[in-house]
Amino acid sequence: MRQLHVDEVAVAVARLVQEANCVLEPDIAWAIARARCREESPVGKEVLAQLLENATAAETGRVPMCHDTGVALVFLDIGQDLHLVGGDLIAAVNRGVAQGYKEGCLPTSMVDDPIRRWNTGDNTPAMVYTNIVQGDRLRIRVACKGGGAENMSRLQMLPPAAGWEGARRFIVETVAQAGAAACPPVVVGVGIGGNFDRCALLAKLALLRPVGEPHPDPEWAAREDELVEEINQLGVGPMGLGGTVTALAVHIEVMGCHIAALPVAVNIECHAHRHKEIVL
Repeated sequence: MRQLHVDEVAVAVARLVQEANCVLEPDIAWAIARARCREESPVGKEVLAQLLENATAAETGRVPMCHDTGVALVFLDIGQDLHLVGGDLIAAVNRGVAQGYKEGCLPTSMVDDPIRRWNTGDNTPAMVYTNIVQGDRLRIRVACKGGGAENMSRLQMLPPAAGWEGARRFIVETVAQAGAAACPPVVVGVGIGGNFDRCALLAKLALLRPVGEPHPDPEWAAREDELVEEINQLGVGPMGLGGTVTALAVHIEVMGCHIAALPVAVNIECHAHRHKEIVL
């Protein structure tokens, strides 16, 4: 059985949170550039050009591309033949987040208690999700999720009779209500199925798919395209200033659910779609 010291995990997480905040991934950069070519509004085109300029400046200067450096979401796919040694895994992840935010001079956004609200000063706690997979490797995916778009996310327990039309209406209404508050153009993660908590996780996991990569099921891929088209008819546009590109992509993840339920969750991501990954 292969061994991996948790200190290596902490070092990797520290590097990933800095990279995620300062270096835009190629998939989202490509999506914004493509959106600029499709945008019909002159103001919208200029906004999209400025977003790309901002990303270049952030990478060159090693500074965050947005002042809201987000909550650190850390997804761990742990091989069942991997033995983690040297201490507590979750503690190591939080140590890595704290180190990364401190070393990178990244603003901290996390509070210790939802009511008392004292800033923890190191952007912990991280939101850590673990999944057991085959093999002896550890895949770490980090996303830094800003508060503006996250606050616009919603979950609804629909009756099964609502069907796809009910789910579609809820998804489009959620993006419409978000408007400029979600810092469009957005990436929309949708979870359908599971139960109350699993549905929300599906929506968040949907955002980890490369931007614009279609669902492997052609029927669901067609529904993703349908939603992008309808959302882009809302007229919200880049940064809410009007235009033809409100969403860069819609990603849907689905799973089975109870016969009495149709859970639908929408997790919205802003244009600063910050995500990085590594395999140890």
